[in-house]
Parts: sequence; structure tokens; C-alpha cells
Amino acid sequence: MIRHLVLFKLNEGVSHDDPRVAAGVAAFTALGGRVPEVESWEFARNLSDRSNAYDYAINAAVADADALRRYADHPDHQAGVALWREFATWVIADYEF
Repeated sequence: MIRHLVLFKLNEGVSHDDPRVAAGVAAFTALGGRVPEVESWEFARNLSDRSNAYDYAINAAVADADALRRYADHPDHQAGVALWREFATWVIADYEF
């Protein structure tokens, strides 16, 4: 199994109530149920208000590296990435567990 972690940071001047953020949140909230390779899916807003905290997180699991590639290439994932690219940056960690 591979754990796929993503932490999103909203760009300077972008707020959580921005309509672009709402669209991105909706896209990634639904994504886990739309991609067959995803075995577990969590997407949520971070509760921390610390200065070094990120704003949103994905915690997902897929079977193997091939499943991770299919997830990354899935049209719904690519559509969500295109939305988030407009208002946020992110870091990713993928590891076996």
C-alpha cells in the first residue's frame, strides 16, 4: 500500500470563502469516490491557526505505484489540480506502509 499525503497552502490574499476555493474543496471532497484506485480518502480543512500550518490536507491510500499513477492521471484528479493551481501551492509525500 502507498499512502498519498498532500498539504495545501492558500496563496497570499486568498481566503477560505473565495469561490475558487469552494470549487476546489468540492472537487477534492468528491474525488475519493470517483477514482477506483483510491482505497481510502480523507480531505479536510486544517483546524490549526499556527503560522506554519497548511490550510487543507489529503490523506489517501492506493494499492501500489501503478495505482498511484492511474490516480494521478485520472481526469477528475487532473481537473481538481487545475482548480487548485489557481489559488494554492502544495507539498506531497508518498510512502509505502
